[in-house]
Amino acid sequence: MTAKGQDESKKASKLSRRNFVTRVGAGVIVGAVAVAGVESILNSRSTQGVVTTTVAGPTTTKTSTVTTTVTGTATAAGFPIVKVANLSQLTVNSPITFNYPLADEPNVLVKLGQKAQGGVGPDGDIVAFSMICQHLGCNPQYKAANPSTSQTPGPVAYCPCHGSIYDFVNGGKVLTGPAALPLPQVMLEVDSSGDIYAYAMGPPTIYGHNTGSNYVSADLQG
Repeated sequence: MTAKGQDESKKASKLSRRNFVTRVGAGVIVGAVAVAGVESILNSRSTQGVVTTTVAGPTTTKTSTVTTTVTGTATAAGFPIVKVANLSQLTVNSPITFNYPLADEPNVLVKLGQKAQGGVGPDGDIVAFSMICQHLGCNPQYKAANPSTSQTPGPVAYCPCHGSIYDFVNGGKVLTGPAALPLPQVMLEVDSSGDIYAYAMGPPTIYGHNTGSNYVSADLQG
């Protein structure tokens, strides 16, 4: 090939690479715009959920079913947004049970009377946790006082099957085994009217759902 032909070949090669980079760059921009568009749609969509709550007091138990529609923050990682209770319903150490994120998965919401990790509300003391034991899937019970020791008085979740105890003040961490993982915490928000909403589950994955994914939502959705 002549020197002139080599120069023309190099120019053509450079032009081809430039066009490729331009097309790739445009694709990245279009992809980013598309993702932003999807997020915008998610942020503006309405989410419906049905939740059954049980208020357990010293002498009475009240069960009600609430259907709620929320428009606002996008559902976190595919989780539903569900109204659980109102601040006016809560008294210290009177738990409210509800199902989330699936219809057969029990959780408990409780006002602890002391600031807690992940707590919401005016005092930062309202928390909710899965009530499926991380050991073998039994259903723990909320206890205002730790039934096993006075050194860590509570509040805790106590599993009657094999004795696992979880600390409600410190993110559901294990105080007594055989469970090795903490209880998954329900992510909560409180709106201006005092309504409390569940909008996601924190890690680890609820017992029985682990598919090997690194994402809790993927585990729960299968």
